[in-house]
Amino acid sequence: MITTNKGKMFSFRVSESDLLKIRNRAEKAKLSMSAFILSVALNKEIIIIEGLDESLVELKAIGRNLNQLTTLCNMGKIEALELADLKQQFGDVLESIINLKAG
Repeated sequence: MITTNKGKMFSFRVSESDLLKIRNRAEKAKLSMSAFILSVALNKEIIIIEGLDESLVELKAIGRNLNQLTTLCNMGKIEALELADLKQQFGDVLESIINLKAG
């Protein structure tokens, strides 16, 4: 695990309109103000993909279903799993993520 000691404080003056623009861009990037400003200042790439939240919700649901099936299998309550539906759902979500990035 990498930890960083951010013990140094840095501040600067900014106009109200620029502050609002920076705040909006940070929110759109789903970053804190300091993380956004630091990323921009250090020329780090910030990638924003609209619509990804819905795909992640679906992906988490598929993961929960898979975990539940695995638990039932480990408990001996089911012996064989038919994962074709789960595999199809995962493929659909993956396709939607690829389409988001391309679009």
